[in-house]
Amino acid sequence: MSISESVVGVILAGGLARRMGGGDKCLLPLAGKTLLQRTIERAQPQVSSLLLNANGNSLRFARTRLPVVPDLYPDNLGPLAGIHAGLRWMQTDNPDAEWLASFASDTPFFPTDLVARLFDAVTNQHAQLAVATSKDRAHPIFALWHASLTSKIEQQLQTGNMPRLQDWIKQQKMVEVDFAAEAYDPFFNINIPQDLYAAEPLVALVK
Repeated sequence: MSISESVVGVILAGGLARRMGGGDKCLLPLAGKTLLQRTIERAQPQVSSLLLNANGNSLRFARTRLPVVPDLYPDNLGPLAGIHAGLRWMQTDNPDAEWLASFASDTPFFPTDLVARLFDAVTNQHAQLAVATSKDRAHPIFALWHASLTSKIEQQLQTGNMPRLQDWIKQQKMVEVDFAAEAYDPFFNINIPQDLYAAEPLVALVK
């Protein structure tokens, strides 16, 4: 099965953005486009269908025309809850798909060959999970998750005890895929207002 048929994408926008003062960080502007617009433009061509994971009133994302899937577990349990919501949607609405690609909504420069390279890695190494890395750091929100991980994730969410995503992925059958970060780090993410200013000159460098 090809990438276009077997991979669904989910953009994770369910965080509380405390370091940005709250609200929907992904709707902040960067060089004339919102962070979410930039994320959609880079993610959509890489997958068969694209979802947005967000909690609360979905109408604020109506312009994206993406299906909005909320966490199925309450209390904002973090990115694993968003990935779980995407996997469950995939099982119901696109049962032929085997893989879920996850993207952060505050990291607008991620690679346009992200999913292809992650897919090659899981195929070649028979893994259930592929995670992007750069500069010796893992970026577990940028990952490819096999549908068979759904039950494991549910078991973790049901405990209500959420380890850091970096720690959880290490317990799975996973492979890491390193991406070059020479002119800029493609996984530069925006957490605080100063990061938005730092991202402005990077826009011109990004291909």
